[in-house]
Amino acid sequence: MSGFKELVFSGMQPTGNLHLGNYLGALQRFIGLQDSYECIYCVVDQHSITAQLVHDDLAEQTRQIAAAYLAAGLDPKKSIIFNQARVPQHTELAWYFNCVARIGWMNRMTQFKDKAGKDRENASLGLLAYPSLMAADILVYRATHVPVGEDQKQHLELARDIAQKFNNDFSARIADLGYGVEMEVGEERVNGFFPVTEPLIGGAAPRVMSLRDGTKKMSKSDPSDLSRINLKDDADAIAKKIKKAKTDPEALPSEVEGLAGRPEAENLVGIYAALAEKSREEVISEFGGQQFSAFKPALAELAVAKLSPITSEMNRICEDREHVDAVLRDGGERAGAIAEGTMKMVREIIGFNTK
Repeated sequence: MSGFKELVFSGMQPTGNLHLGNYLGALQRFIGLQDSYECIYCVVDQHSITAQLVHDDLAEQTRQIAAAYLAAGLDPKKSIIFNQARVPQHTELAWYFNCVARIGWMNRMTQFKDKAGKDRENASLGLLAYPSLMAADILVYRATHVPVGEDQKQHLELARDIAQKFNNDFSARIADLGYGVEMEVGEERVNGFFPVTEPLIGGAAPRVMSLRDGTKKMSKSDPSDLSRINLKDDADAIAKKIKKAKTDPEALPSEVEGLAGRPEAENLVGIYAALAEKSREEVISEFGGQQFSAFKPALAELAVAKLSPITSEMNRICEDREHVDAVLRDGGERAGAIAEGTMKMVREIIGFNTK
């Protein structure tokens, strides 16, 4: 994106156990991006209270996510790693964005409808405004790219809408203060303060499905622990869950097109491909025509080989709370310096008297 330094932002909530879907869909991508971009990775602890206000030990849950970041391969010397609550500029900018965004925009958010359910009047205001805070998380660093899955595309679209409305509403003041940056929006070249952040979509397995139902996404909140492989599962647990994974009675097809209409088969082949860093075509070439009784042990062996070192390292790091806190503290200081630089300009653009 012309005019802005390329910077990636992303984060995870400290709720429940991280699982294989989080690793393949997000963590694995985070690691690759830190060699190509300047990266900021956050544990979004303030987002975690939108649906559940009271947590047994939010601080410890935050440490566990940070430990998973480190165990998976994120390097605090290459990337900034911190938790959201250390940088109050996130919530300050979120309030300003609440005044930029329109209620109609928020009411259209699919995740709010899904999470609020039929009793929308009883949902927290925080849940409704969740996408505004997400926009602030990204734009307080003026991030140019965000790795997102399909379920977050709508939220990123909202962040882009908020950025463009802010840029338009304050265009004169941005120009007068000399804070405008030239960028491309569609086929136009415009000046604005906030970038119109681009999504980074893809990865080996951007959407990993439940082991019990191939039509549903693998989730921390699923009541069945057999539906997911947790990053803290040992080798026996991984093997057991893959053995019990739902499948259909047919053998694996000889062509990848034969996976259509077979969600559980497609999911397991996709997981194998992602873990082996192969295409689905290569996996089908190797296992096509075989029964799941032969494929599942191979998948279990591969999953254990890939995940066990991460699990061991995560457990080791979790025991060193001082080290984890030091990483988060250092990251928070570095992130806070960038965020405050943005907010000084934002306050001036809006017109607050802070002198």
